[in-house]
Amino acid sequence: MKQSKGLVRLISGGLVTLALVGVAVAAGQQGSKNDPLVTLSYLEDQAIPAILDQVDDKVADKQSELEKKLSDVVDGYVDEVEKALSGSSGSTSAGGVFQIVNLKAGQTVVGTAACEFLLRTGTAVCVSDTAPGLIDTTDGSALAGGKNLTTNHLYLATIDGRGVKASADVTIMVRGSYTIK
Repeated sequence: MKQSKGLVRLISGGLVTLALVGVAVAAGQQGSKNDPLVTLSYLEDQAIPAILDQVDDKVADKQSELEKKLSDVVDGYVDEVEKALSGSSGSTSAGGVFQIVNLKAGQTVVGTAACEFLLRTGTAVCVSDTAPGLIDTTDGSALAGGKNLTTNHLYLATIDGRGVKASADVTIMVRGSYTIK
């Protein structure tokens, strides 16, 4: 038993000695001024260009992301401005939805060609200098300037400047570009 303990101690001591010698050899082989671990040419030719490429890629990715965000914000502002302008001038989007327009007696709504009017409540007359004034698409007739509109009939302006003048307070549905005077 004593002999095996001595053998174990001898082997353990030998292993520790070998480990210390290995560390000393490794420490002696690290880079020096004449033989550095990383050469300057490696840094200049490989490492720095690789790092710069990675930085360029990251910057390009961030730039495209920011450009997209900026474009989205600008598009949002453009939409808001268009809505604000359409609300103040009375212009609806092409192919759009009917807009509810309330007019006081004496006010006029004038449309561009292809603008549609639908009198919901009140009384109103056609505004037109020449024939045809408005086309009544409900019954297929033409309405001359100064003639009364029929409630719930759909009228089409075939020429710019045609419109509807309120004889009393009216509610009109309008689709297309128009202005209120």
